[in-house]
Amino acid sequence: MNGSELPWIVRTHGLSKRYGELEALKGVDLTIPPGSVGLLGPNGAGKSTLIKCLLGLLDLTDGSFNILGYDSTTREGKVSSRQRIGYVPEDDCLINSMNALSFVKFMGEVSGLPPGDSMQRAHEVLHYVGIGDERYRPVGTYSTGMKQKVKLAQALVHDPELLILDEPTNGMDPKGRQEMLDLILDISSSHGKNILFSSHLLPDVEHVCESVIILDEGRIVEQGNISELKGESAFYEIRIKGDQDLFFGILKDMGLDAVRTGSLFKVPYREGLLDSLFREVRGKGIQIRHARRFTLTLEDLFVRNIKRGEVR
Repeated sequence: MNGSELPWIVRTHGLSKRYGELEALKGVDLTIPPGSVGLLGPNGAGKSTLIKCLLGLLDLTDGSFNILGYDSTTREGKVSSRQRIGYVPEDDCLINSMNALSFVKFMGEVSGLPPGDSMQRAHEVLHYVGIGDERYRPVGTYSTGMKQKVKLAQALVHDPELLILDEPTNGMDPKGRQEMLDLILDISSSHGKNILFSSHLLPDVEHVCESVIILDEGRIVEQGNISELKGESAFYEIRIKGDQDLFFGILKDMGLDAVRTGSLFKVPYREGLLDSLFREVRGKGIQIRHARRFTLTLEDLFVRNIKRGEVR
């Protein structure tokens, strides 16, 4: 079964990586769904190590993984999967003395394309990312934003099933950053490519990705669909006039895990909650004076999960 027929693009089992005494990944069990997935975590969380393990650039200390239907424990599986992955590294990977067309063509050949096909594809992807008119200039003369686009072009040249992007908007000005995000969104939504997008810029991930994985200290602390995770964390802020102890008891009887601060109650969101509350307090001397729904941002989710890791 190939990657396009699977309900996931990556599945890891007990994936661990040590650098001497430092355990960068700690028994990671992870399932990455098709589509666009964000990879988040503070510095040192293990994001780059995870990416390099998935690419076969680092040997595992323990565990295994399957990527696009290929077994990571076999040489054949490693080679076959790499031919179907495009990678944009965080660090500069360009050859400054080459022009963009020659460089992207060369990378196509490295990925297994015949020279003629590689040349044709290099022209196509450079036009697609917006470098077509500048493709004969040496890469070393490019701005940071243009270099990032060339890195994206070389990752696309062999038409991969999966793109792994490590900080693809680094160093870009606001206009260039938005252009890059629009490209990534189009690659995912219009061209059907799977994307694993690692970034420290949470708004970028929220703009592009459907799902998210949050790493902290080498462990997965949260993963899932972004909309669902935010919806599960939604809450009402309710202020009342009347018997606060009685109202708190009503919330408990309704199975709601509320947080109380004086006359202000933070209550987990539930469909139809306010209608139910108004019925429950009727005739009990309690007035609901204020009720406002809040939905957490991706940044809220990130901070909450990292703080949990600190407690752990």
